[in-house]
Amino acid sequence: MNHSSSHDVPAPTQPPEQILDSLARRLHDGTLRSRQIGELGEQYAAAWLESQGWRTLDRNWHCRYGELDVVSRNPMGQIVFVEVKTRRTMRYGTPQEAVTASKQINLRHAAVQWLTAPEHRMPNSGVRFDVVTVVVQGDRPLLHHIEGAF
Repeated sequence: MNHSSSHDVPAPTQPPEQILDSLARRLHDGTLRSRQIGELGEQYAAAWLESQGWRTLDRNWHCRYGELDVVSRNPMGQIVFVEVKTRRTMRYGTPQEAVTASKQINLRHAAVQWLTAPEHRMPNSGVRFDVVTVVVQGDRPLLHHIEGAF
């Protein structure tokens, strides 16, 4: 099976606040397409989690079940699979509503694939699925972290 990440997860070279400020400015660029907004939202969510003491283990990891946006280890040692949803408007509902039951099933299957890959075996104190929503409005993106979302 071919598993891939779209890029390596480098160690931050700037303080978290600088990274978040830079991404916030980029998210407010009105010329960005939906895909670009989503990618920046994922970067923003990962940077925010890192600012909270989390360690990013993987980003944009793909397998036959789909993509894992962010895989992190929280300060308690849990492996957390984070689905990130970024929106400019609530016209089509809240971002978390896009994490449907079928999406949750696919994320669970993808998580099993990630966890069973030899390069990902590590001690941990459990596994959890979170959702982070990023709504681009006002002068700073509004981030909402839903722990144990499903």
